[in-house]
Amino acid sequence: MQTYTGGRHCGRVRFRVTVELAAVSDCNCSMCTKKGILHLIVPPERFELLSGREDLTTYTFNTGVAQHHFCRHCGIHSFYVPRSDPDKIDVNARCLDGVDPRALPTETFDGQHWEATMRERGR
Repeated sequence: MQTYTGGRHCGRVRFRVTVELAAVSDCNCSMCTKKGILHLIVPPERFELLSGREDLTTYTFNTGVAQHHFCRHCGIHSFYVPRSDPDKIDVNARCLDGVDPRALPTETFDGQHWEATMRERGR
């Protein structure tokens, strides 16, 4: 486990996360494809928002379970509450300081067929 800091393009929102960077998940759903997120899901006790809470805006759709937080200034999506694990935080590995996301092992998640994928995973 290692602790990383991260944030948004404008620097207003900053966070700290303690995580094992063994692999990230790349989802092909319409939201994740457009946001370019590389998923790193962590329990909330391993995530700390350091600054910028007042600069966050939240977008929800469909079931309303996922809470897509983004910066109202620069628009970057660095973390959110995922529909697949609503009791956790999903950090965008692309927003971690000093981490080259291209060097991370990547697993594919078929979010275009979310319900079937979750059934296959036993959820």
